[in-house]
Amino acid sequence: MRIKVVLVDVNPKLIAAWRHSFEENSEVEILHGSMLDQQVSAWVSPTNAAGRMDGGLDLVLKNYLGNQIEHKLQAAIKSTFNGAMPVGHATCLPTGRPLPRFLISTPTMVGSSDDISDTLNVALACAAAFQAVHMQNAREPSIRSVALPGLGAATGRVPVEICADLMWTAYDLFRERQFSNFGEMRKALEAILGELDSSASAKAKVAAGQVAGAQGFGAPAADYDFDDAEDDDEDDEDEDRDFDDTEDD
Repeated sequence: MRIKVVLVDVNPKLIAAWRHSFEENSEVEILHGSMLDQQVSAWVSPTNAAGRMDGGLDLVLKNYLGNQIEHKLQAAIKSTFNGAMPVGHATCLPTGRPLPRFLISTPTMVGSSDDISDTLNVALACAAAFQAVHMQNAREPSIRSVALPGLGAATGRVPVEICADLMWTAYDLFRERQFSNFGEMRKALEAILGELDSSASAKAKVAAGQVAGAQGFGAPAADYDFDDAEDDDEDDEDEDRDFDDTEDD
């Protein structure tokens, strides 16, 4: 199965940082633009622990997909996490649309405007989003392509260079390993980055060169052909017309 990863954001400084961090990963498409223009299987949105889509990209996506997507997200968080989804977890929700078929919500912070500039929350959130892709495809091979924004680089105030490096670390883990749950994913990420709690300094770890590739934890990654990935979702759009394409505003 081919899977394509797209990094897209409106911040030109983040685009430059991504291109530096992902310079050896030509299979990753890096775009300066809007998430709304990405014709992919899944969009990733950074959120807060309660799933309130009340600002930033969350609000943009809610306005586009309809209010029901926030209701679905909060219901899933209430059912699975007792109302507060921890950083390092994610939900994968059907949108009822041909594209994107799924919205992956991954918290980068607890509140709606926390400063996470010197935390490792970006790595946790990004790895969790990719883990959600693994888990959805294990249930049904349905995510062929996924688009991610700069996690934490706007509201969370994470410097773009650190955001790019931490997202690359999560991507490299995604390429190499898959896990049965988010706890196993976190352990593997800790083996790379060390402690991931609030006392861990992202700036110090990046400066010390601790942001590195995946190690031998978890099973080998699913049989995704990253290097020859193509976006087949547009070709399949006609086959998916049975999805409800209405908005609940």
